[in-house]
Amino acid sequence: MRKSSALLTIAALLMFAGFAGAQEAKFGHIDLQGLIQVMPERTAAEAAYNKEAKGLEDQMGTMQQELENKYKEYVTKRDSLSDIVRSAKETDIQDLQQRIQNFSQVAQQQLQQKQAEMLRPIFEKAQKAVADVAKEKGLIYVFDVSGELGTVLYRSNESLDLLPLVKTKLGIK
Repeated sequence: MRKSSALLTIAALLMFAGFAGAQEAKFGHIDLQGLIQVMPERTAAEAAYNKEAKGLEDQMGTMQQELENKYKEYVTKRDSLSDIVRSAKETDIQDLQQRIQNFSQVAQQQLQQKQAEMLRPIFEKAQKAVADVAKEKGLIYVFDVSGELGTVLYRSNESLDLLPLVKTKLGIK
């Protein structure tokens, strides 16, 4: 009987300690996309990305112009060309169209990769700052509330918004 009474007492103490610990849990939230938008590094990365995209667009425009010129020349001279020359010009035009399509696909992939490379250090810096502020404030969870669906279904007014604190930590006004 004493053992069961002692076990009940210990169980009650553990439950009480568990409830007390649960009441101390602190949560925070941040609009991570909003933070990224105001970081000065993002502006520099965006400028570099736009420069890269412009260079690829210019190259694509040059290729498109070359295709258009070849096609116009082919159309104006088509009737006067021999079958062999006409076939060679048609093949040349088709090959150029294929090269343009391939270039477009590779350029899109390259731009996506470049964008990811440029944004990675910015996201890492933001996440480190969020983690630092969360540790300073004794938080156990921080939820990212950016986006339409978000990752939080309910947020009380007691949730700590880390955006202003992280912006201060990063020296952003």
